[in-house]
Amino acid sequence: MMASGLLTSDGPDDTSALGRAIGRHATPGTVVALIGELGAGKTVLAKGVADGLGVRTVVNSPTFVLMNEHLGRLRLHHVDAYRLSDPADALAAGLLDDRLAMGVAVIEWADRLDGWLPEERLEIRLDTPAGLNPDVRTIAWRAIGEAHERLASAAFTDSGVEPA
Repeated sequence: MMASGLLTSDGPDDTSALGRAIGRHATPGTVVALIGELGAGKTVLAKGVADGLGVRTVVNSPTFVLMNEHLGRLRLHHVDAYRLSDPADALAAGLLDDRLAMGVAVIEWADRLDGWLPEERLEIRLDTPAGLNPDVRTIAWRAIGEAHERLASAAFTDSGVEPA
């Protein structure tokens, strides 16, 4: 099963609201695979997910440590694959293991782990359209698997972010 769509974020507040809605509706085993260039809003969305999960610790991009874990309603595994040379490095570092099934995984630079991510996931690509306000983002999403389809349907309706 797969569903997809396109949203427009008018700025960081919209992107964060989308993340909060995902966090509120996430269930154990949720995998959110974030794709986008530097500055696209991946970490803003990840912080929103953390807020929606009730995480009270500071959430920053784990670029140098690869993964941070935060306690909330569910445990958040915030992964940054930017510095990985290939997907095998993620396995060797223990980033893609059974712990993810018990919590929520938000993976920045998920395209660097292509072929190694769980089959069922919510992929979100953030892009800055040329010629528009630099805060505007197009958010293309694809939900693979029944649980992630339910998550996308509930979260994107709840977020208030408009379809493109």
